[in-house]
Amino acid sequence: MANSEELLKKFGKLIENGINSYKDLNSEIINICKSKRDEFLFKMKIVGKEDLDILRKRIEKIEIELAKSNKKKIKKVKKR
Repeated sequence: MANSEELLKKFGKLIENGINSYKDLNSEIINICKSKRDEFLFKMKIVGKEDLDILRKRIEKIEIELAKSNKKKIKKVKKR
């Protein structure tokens, strides 16, 4: 009985650490992608720094709106 409880505790800690690592890795990948996007735009001299900030804000706003509309579509589909 004690061995099974100890095994379950260790297994639970392992799963918890895995989830935390996944969240950290996911956020790090997103940050890397955003910085690479910014570097590409700046190197191609498509826009200046001020324009880049404005474009970044527009993109973030569109991403938020897209996420909201996707959530609404999912809720409508589930209700049917």
